[in-house]
Amino acid sequence: MRVAIIGGGPGGLYAAALLKRLDPERDITVWERGAPEDTFGFGVVLSDETLGGIEHADPVVFRALQREFTRWDDIDVHHRGRAVTSGGHGFAAVDRRTLLAILHDRCRDLGVTVRTREAAPAAERLARDHDLVVAADGAGSATRAAHAAVFRPTLTGHRCRYIWLATDLALDAFRFEIAETEHGVMQAHGYPYRPGVSTFIVEMHEDVWRRAGLDRLDEAESIARCEKIFADALHGHSLRGNRSRWIAFTTVVNERWRHKNIVLLGDAAHTAHFSIGSGTKLAMEDALALAACLHEQPGVPEALAAYEAERKPVVASTQRAARASLEWFEHLEQYAAQPPRQFAFNLLTRSRRVTHDNLRLRDADFTASVEREFGTGPDTPPMFTPFTLRGLTLRNRVVVSPMDMYSATDGTPGDFHLVHLGARALGGAGLVMTEMVCVSPEGRITPGCAGLWNDGQEAAWRRVTDFVHARPGSAIGLQLGHSGRKGSTRLMWEGIDQPLPEGNWPLAAPSPLPYHPHVSQVPHALDDAGLAAIREQFAASAVRGARAGFDLLELHCAHGYLLSSFLSPLTNRRTDAYGRDLAGRLRFPLEVFDAVREVWPDDRPMTVRISATDWAEGGTTADDALEIARAFAAHGADAIDVSTGQVVPDEAPDYGRSYQTPYADRIRNELGLPVIAVGAISSWDDVNSLILAGRADLCALARPHLYDPNWTLHAAAEQGYSGPGAPWPLPYQAGSRRPPTGRTDAPRPRLTLDV
Repeated sequence: MRVAIIGGGPGGLYAAALLKRLDPERDITVWERGAPEDTFGFGVVLSDETLGGIEHADPVVFRALQREFTRWDDIDVHHRGRAVTSGGHGFAAVDRRTLLAILHDRCRDLGVTVRTREAAPAAERLARDHDLVVAADGAGSATRAAHAAVFRPTLTGHRCRYIWLATDLALDAFRFEIAETEHGVMQAHGYPYRPGVSTFIVEMHEDVWRRAGLDRLDEAESIARCEKIFADALHGHSLRGNRSRWIAFTTVVNERWRHKNIVLLGDAAHTAHFSIGSGTKLAMEDALALAACLHEQPGVPEALAAYEAERKPVVASTQRAARASLEWFEHLEQYAAQPPRQFAFNLLTRSRRVTHDNLRLRDADFTASVEREFGTGPDTPPMFTPFTLRGLTLRNRVVVSPMDMYSATDGTPGDFHLVHLGARALGGAGLVMTEMVCVSPEGRITPGCAGLWNDGQEAAWRRVTDFVHARPGSAIGLQLGHSGRKGSTRLMWEGIDQPLPEGNWPLAAPSPLPYHPHVSQVPHALDDAGLAAIREQFAASAVRGARAGFDLLELHCAHGYLLSSFLSPLTNRRTDAYGRDLAGRLRFPLEVFDAVREVWPDDRPMTVRISATDWAEGGTTADDALEIARAFAAHGADAIDVSTGQVVPDEAPDYGRSYQTPYADRIRNELGLPVIAVGAISSWDDVNSLILAGRADLCALARPHLYDPNWTLHAAAEQGYSGPGAPWPLPYQAGSRRPPTGRTDAPRPRLTLDV
């Protein structure tokens, strides 16, 4: 088997060594256009997981690395004259040149041909006389570019600039240093990688970088400026470069990683921001997986397919975490005023991979100190701290998110709603929200949607709220909305967003645009009379909601329903005062909000649910969402419930765990507004992490509450919490501890005798 490897970085060299070790008969050649010692950057950080894989795959390489590693456990966060330390993390770093030397030696010993200072022939040419071509030619991969039609890469630039430097200051921890300058916030990421030497990466938002004039400086001038900015952190030590320049990080994603017998590896296939680990780590993991798949599969095509199937989900997860981390640093300035321990906790949990529970295991004292600063009581998880909006104090931070049930009759809730909402109130949530309750028959999404436009519906809702309020501390909220162009459709399980086969009612919208072109009904554009009528319907329903006993009212301005469709430029094409720019698009939703707030009792809070992005080109952006939230707050909204999407059918959401929470985080911390975070928040650990980090005030969960109506009580039991934040109903107290699960934890019989 003949193998050509383009690129002599750690990923390419490690792949060559592993492939040769597994089959010494392989003829393997590595091309590297630079010299063996040429490299950028300084130290490389590898995780214990990666090191474990190296140890099993090639003990020789592992032992050589082990002799060179610098190890440490702590992370230090320095901000506003305070140093906060969190321990128990476990890092290992090595000089990048040393790593390359180890891999070069291993390749030589195994008989791999390494051609340095020699550019590789084109991958297409190599593929003609080699069985396998591995393109490990970096983030600027020429191989990827030459076959872009097959690999279909997406390159996304980001808004921070960074420069990779080193210092002779001997750090003993992973150190984050925050510098608040006249130009804006800058940060340094530092860590040791050999005795007496540390990596020191300086990073800042591009706007800050330009205001500071760093865009006009060469390498030496940039180093001198960084030494001045971080003089206190460096304690008189100097910085040095290595062909260092200011870089804007680019995220590389490829739809495919293989083409015939050519395969991408490392940065050629993917990149992940340095703030969560190194690209070297990912590249070496790629090499390990590729070698294993070639060893296990009957041929190259099968091996490359298995390699891509194995690595793509792992890399996608890493890239989601990396994006969350880099975006946290892009918006670092919004967290600068947080208390020091909360700031450190926020930084440590920024990628959502490290969580409250995880940190508590690593460093219980640190986590307890963050909780004390936050104000939690003894042995009280953050999610079980109370929260107040106007005259309503919620006993905990858990919200049962609004979920359409499609189970009403002529808009009237029945026994199903009593049991559904009542069960979740019994289950311990601080606030239980109704589904979107429609303000008119024409404002329903489906014939099964609930409403609040007549006396019978009001009485039926009163039955539900009375049940909830009979349990002290339980609160229930009403979400009011109008379907707009997404109405007159079938029940969800009969065909979501599909028109009714018969019995349709007319639809209204800001503009005559159907939801599904050529499928959905075309709505009529509302005139002044129609707008006035709908405002009155919202106000009348709010009056009924107050009489029905709801504790909180939420105005639904999200998910492409009527008020949401006024806000989005993709659905509002009006040229009158209710369209054109964002101020115009906000006008009608704000008029409705004002009409509702005027009749809603003053001591009861009002929230607004928004779609903070349409996930579609030309739609609402995160910057627009800030202005939308700011406008509703100015009109009296007590909190913003921050969701995303569902505005247009051709959206492309970036799904993942807690994927919508950064939008809530930004609104909360840039505008200082209370927020409800939603979106794939599935564990109590996520809730604790978001609340304690200051990224959200309340967390709304939907599907977890469908899976388990007692989700909040079970979260309390699993954390060993019993207190006012999650009181068990008296009839249920016997079940407040998790039942035994069999004999799996019992002592095992002795079957052998040690002698």
